Amino acid sequence: MAEQFFRSPFQSRLSSKERKIILFLGDLLVTILALVISLVTWAKGDDWLGLSPEFFAERPENWFYFLPILWLLLMAPIYDLRRASSVPTTLNFILIASLLAGTLYLTIFFVAPPKALPRRGVASFLISCAVLSILWRLFYIRKFTLPKYLINTLIVGAGKAGCRIAEIIRGINPSPFSVAGFIDDDPEKIGKEFFGYPVLGDSNSFYKIVEEHQIGQVIMAISNRMNPELFDALTMAEEKGLVVKTMPNVYEELLKRIPVYLLGTDWMVRDFYDQAHASIFFEITKRLIDIFGGFIGTVFFAILFPFISVAILIDSGKPVFYSQERLGLRGTPFNILKFRTMVQDAEADGIPRPASYEDNRITRVGHFLRKSHLDEMPQFLNVLRGDLSLVGPRAERKEIIEELQKEIPFYRGRLLVRPGITGWAQINYGYAAGAEQNAIKLEYDLYYIKNRNLLLDFSILLQTFKTIFGLKGR
Repeated sequence: MAEQFFRSPFQSRLSSKERKIILFLGDLLVTILALVISLVTWAKGDDWLGLSPEFFAERPENWFYFLPILWLLLMAPIYDLRRASSVPTTLNFILIASLLAGTLYLTIFFVAPPKALPRRGVASFLISCAVLSILWRLFYIRKFTLPKYLINTLIVGAGKAGCRIAEIIRGINPSPFSVAGFIDDDPEKIGKEFFGYPVLGDSNSFYKIVEEHQIGQVIMAISNRMNPELFDALTMAEEKGLVVKTMPNVYEELLKRIPVYLLGTDWMVRDFYDQAHASIFFEITKRLIDIFGGFIGTVFFAILFPFISVAILIDSGKPVFYSQERLGLRGTPFNILKFRTMVQDAEADGIPRPASYEDNRITRVGHFLRKSHLDEMPQFLNVLRGDLSLVGPRAERKEIIEELQKEIPFYRGRLLVRPGITGWAQINYGYAAGAEQNAIKLEYDLYYIKNRNLLLDFSILLQTFKTIFGLKGR
């Protein structure tokens, strides 16, 4: 049976990693083609007979050939397969990327000396990139998200963890995997369905189920001791090409969160601490970016300060600013500074209350400031001081942290990094009330801490700009 199983062509479906590679190669081809189109348009506009050696020697500066890299960076947020499979999200991000690239170019254009930058070359590149990216991404959605390309998947274990990952897969549209069902050694579960997926058999039926359903991927979702025969079968199968993943890794891949309620108490020491430490290069580069971004943000803050201050004073009087103690890196307290968006004495009874979605303490001007995130502009001063980073978990009060850590596993883990003005949890979830919602935000925060890098930071900043432009804050 084992030999017959190993001859089955389960490797013919596309894994998540392979689909991301296809996305990247398509985007790379698009940017190269857009670069060629822009050079041809530029040369013809300048009355060159063609792309002659003289044209390349005299006209394009070296930086012009790095435009494809800039575009690929702007496309970073939609390498997430869930976003890449959505037509509205794809079109939205390409539009935002085009606007940001155009704004950046115009800013440099007005600062640079006259005729220093090629308007025709850059404009044709951005237009070509936007149009070709839309066509390529729509082709990808039409062709590579079809069920026939999804890898056939078997979930090992129909308990709490297995049912949770099945529920997640069922709720994603389009589906990331084609799930055949479960295997479970509990005889009472065999033949039953959980979230629309049947329990096909027990571990003794592993080879037969894999062969019949052309399984290419197995998700391990059992927390108790594994059947030795199943372990040996999985080891042999993986050697032959079967993809074996653990439930927490699939949860993280699909939701970009860490499943805090499904992890053992030793997870923090065994896995998280090792992966939470970033390199010295990352920390230094991140701090330099924070200083640069903090300086730019402070300039805008100084420009807008008179107008926002007058609006607050007319609407609800003094004070203009609101200061509050928060916990920063490794639990170090600091005072955060914001424009006041709530009525005076919003916590007159002395009980700390985080803001809720439709909080009646928020003033009329405060609603606009929160939606546009302008209330957070004074925090750029905190960034320059080193209290905050541009990107990181939300800085929270000591009293709230102490309360939530009693109910939510690993809650203090978010203090391992410097808090940020924006962050992975903020752009994906927003405000939270109660332990359940704060646990979801913690899952996003722990994912960021575990996987943080400069590209992820850039993606978060880009999505934050999208939120600001759309007035989607709360």
